[in-house]
Amino acid sequence: HRRNKLKSPSKLCLLLSIFIPVGLLTDTLAPSQEELRELREQPIDPQAEQEIIDSIEEVYFSNDAFDMVQHELEKLPPELNLQELEEYRDKLKRQQAAVSKKVADLILEKQPAYVKELERVTALQTNLQLAAVICTNARRQLGVAKEGFTGASLGLLANQRRRHLLTGLLKSLRTIKTLQRTDVRLSEMLEEEDYPGAIQLCLECQKAASTFKHYSCISELNSKLQDTLEQIEEQLDVALSKTCKHFDVAHYTKVQLAYTLLGKTQTAMDQLHMHFTQAIHNTVFQVVLGYVELCAGNADTKFQKMQYKDLCTHITLDSYIPCLTDLCKALWEVMLSYHRTMQWHEEHDNMETSPGPGKWHDGDSVVDRSYVKKKLEHGLTRIWQDVQLKVKAYILGTDMSNFKYDDFIVVLDVISRLMQVGEEFCGSKSEVLQESIKWQSVNYFKHYHRARLEELRMFLENETWELCPVKSNFNIAQLHEFKFMGQCRSPSVSPSRQAASSTGLAQEELSLFQLYLLEGNPFEMHIEHKEEETEDVLASNGYESDELEKCVYQDYDNDSDSDVPEELKQDYVDEQTGDAPLKSVSRETIRSKKKSDYNLNKANAPILTNTTLNVIRLVGKYMQMMNILKPIAFDVIHCVSQLFDYYLYAVYTFFGRNDMYESSSLGLISSRLRTTLNRIQESLIEVAAGENAGVHGAVEERKEKVPSPHLSQLVVLTNSGTLYGLAQRVVATESLVFLAEQFESLQSHLDTMMPAAKKPFLQQFYSQTVSTASELRKPIYWIVAARAIDYEQMLLLMAGVKWDIREIMSQHNVYVDVLLKEFEQFNKRLADVSRHVRIPLPVSNVLWEHCIRLANRTLVEGYANVKKCSNEGRALMQLDFQQFLMKLEKLTDLRPIPDKEFVETYIKAYYLTENDMEQFIKNHREYSMKQLANLVNVCLGSHINKKARQKLLAAIDDIDRPKR
Repeated sequence: HRRNKLKSPSKLCLLLSIFIPVGLLTDTLAPSQEELRELREQPIDPQAEQEIIDSIEEVYFSNDAFDMVQHELEKLPPELNLQELEEYRDKLKRQQAAVSKKVADLILEKQPAYVKELERVTALQTNLQLAAVICTNARRQLGVAKEGFTGASLGLLANQRRRHLLTGLLKSLRTIKTLQRTDVRLSEMLEEEDYPGAIQLCLECQKAASTFKHYSCISELNSKLQDTLEQIEEQLDVALSKTCKHFDVAHYTKVQLAYTLLGKTQTAMDQLHMHFTQAIHNTVFQVVLGYVELCAGNADTKFQKMQYKDLCTHITLDSYIPCLTDLCKALWEVMLSYHRTMQWHEEHDNMETSPGPGKWHDGDSVVDRSYVKKKLEHGLTRIWQDVQLKVKAYILGTDMSNFKYDDFIVVLDVISRLMQVGEEFCGSKSEVLQESIKWQSVNYFKHYHRARLEELRMFLENETWELCPVKSNFNIAQLHEFKFMGQCRSPSVSPSRQAASSTGLAQEELSLFQLYLLEGNPFEMHIEHKEEETEDVLASNGYESDELEKCVYQDYDNDSDSDVPEELKQDYVDEQTGDAPLKSVSRETIRSKKKSDYNLNKANAPILTNTTLNVIRLVGKYMQMMNILKPIAFDVIHCVSQLFDYYLYAVYTFFGRNDMYESSSLGLISSRLRTTLNRIQESLIEVAAGENAGVHGAVEERKEKVPSPHLSQLVVLTNSGTLYGLAQRVVATESLVFLAEQFESLQSHLDTMMPAAKKPFLQQFYSQTVSTASELRKPIYWIVAARAIDYEQMLLLMAGVKWDIREIMSQHNVYVDVLLKEFEQFNKRLADVSRHVRIPLPVSNVLWEHCIRLANRTLVEGYANVKKCSNEGRALMQLDFQQFLMKLEKLTDLRPIPDKEFVETYIKAYYLTENDMEQFIKNHREYSMKQLANLVNVCLGSHINKKARQKLLAAIDDIDRPKR
């Protein structure tokens, strides 16, 4: 095995490289060159040599990096022995010598092969030199070809290709340059508010950028364009929010087109509604905040951080109406913008859906339009609800019970106009606003009405019942409080709308949104409404024609021209206007007038007092409130009726209450009037503390009642010289009648305001109360008539007359002349009174009727006192009565003479037979028991027996019994 290994030259070389260094371990161990040569030269037995080689350790034949020095040193024993070391060294030397010799032998053996190989290398070198020459020639040929063909032709083609590529690159670079400058143009477009153009440009740039996305600079530009697009969307959102307050068609068209380009039409609509909601909140907050801070001055309160509801409670009374007006104006702007937005979409949809060449609609646009339409319609109610809630918070934030009436009416007017806006905006009945203003109105009206009733009581108790001088053509429509009636065709229209709609019939048909579509504001109208012309109803000098009055009564008294100034004999001229009246009143005309008609002075001006005028004004104010706020119409009408009730009750209490009515048997107070007076006393008049001891009415009920009024001490009703205060009685009674007439004229208007369920109340009020006003004339003027003529004196005079005479008399009795003189004196007094107060014909008729009735009844009573009477005496009675009638008819134009038959029938009854008398007693119950008994005793007593007389007296007693 080892022999085989040594045969390989490489192995031998390796062995040599190992053994040679081993010999160098130490200088002492290493053999010299001579020794080696000796060893090689010494003939060694091949077998022994082979054994020596075989004795070499196996490790020396390894190919690994072998450190033989380290190996030999490690083999040394712990204790060194020189002899052993030398022996071991010699062994190693022999091994080295054997290897060297073996190697030398092998080299010699391979010498021929080496020479042969060297020859081959030389031949190869020669071939290589020849190849180099061939290559050099080839390269030279290639250089010629390159210069002659490739450089001239292919190079030209290559340059052309490069030029083409560079042209494309230049185009791309120009596009990139344009894209890089786009942001500047986009900024300009946004400043110009050209949102569609900006979005279009941005989208085109994005499309272009995606084409050149392989350039690194473009990838950055793409993200920048995306940011710009988002920025445009933000600015677009801001632009959209601006349309909520001031809608501009061009602006909104651009915004909508921009959203369409973005494909976000539905999103835009959602955003728009959010902006409108926000606009309403911000608007009302800023308006109220402005007024609160203005009125608060330098207060440290942080109003800005307050909730809107709390902020509303800080509004002062002075700034309440201006703030409310500005609030409604601002909300109107928002609602008008929404209305115009809807209008824009309707017109836009009509344009898109109208047939035309080349028009087509994709599914998305139809869906978008449908969505927008539904969203807008739904938004109407939402926006109006927001408006209502904001205004409700404002209304309820302040207690209005202490407001002045005119201020409260303005508030109602503004809210009424706002509710009208709501109805036209979305068909809403504005329940939220109605409830809030109704609550405030009821609260206000309770306080207001209570104060007015107390005020009315004070007026009545201080009223001296003097005539209030008004023009002859006075009409309640001339009063400021009733102006609203002349301005409205329908009671459902608010006063401010009436002012707006009075400009023409054409405008009445237009809605507020049509009227104020482009300019103006419906909430500016009430200011103009408030500043109306002042009323002119009072006569400048108290009476319109005092001179006429003098003329009339000088003519009555003197019946001559001597005392009448010449200028007054001519047709009189109206002092107010300077014009002659339509119908001239000359002296002849005046003389021909009926003397019982005391209408000629004061040019027939209405009779009313300051208190009446105040009640009429109050009614006008109440009706204004009712007209604007229908939900409390019944409460208001009920209060209006209480004003009339209290006035009527006061006039009755002051001038008509008398215990003698019952005994008069004239039926002065009708059952209807008595029922009315009892009702008023129970429902409205507060009983004095001493009168209702032990009775505790409800607190609320007591609050609604008013103490009974007391007549002013300045009014004297017991002086015979003034006919027992006839002037005051006429003014009081006729002012009540005038008030009733005004109520009658207002009935149809009140009826339209009244809820259907409550209309019976109004009808009953008119039929049971208003219509009874004129019935008060009877009891009131009866008191004057009962005292104006001395009926007792007449009875005494009649008692002194002898009626059992035996011859027919041609001369009437003195008592007739005395009675007629009393009537003449009464007529003169009436004329005196009428110098101060016009006495209307119905009043003079009632007075004359009462006096004549009382005179006739006194005559019958006087005839019933007769103890003895003959037929001639009956004839004398008839003569006296006929004389009385004849003279009386010259004093009065009252026809027929009242109770004429009452006297004549009684006188004629003296001639009746027994049977006729019995029937007479049954049929004529108007005569008293005494008067009937006198007929039986005096007249029939002479020619009927006692039994028959007793029978007739029993019949009289039966008739009288039910009365008792």
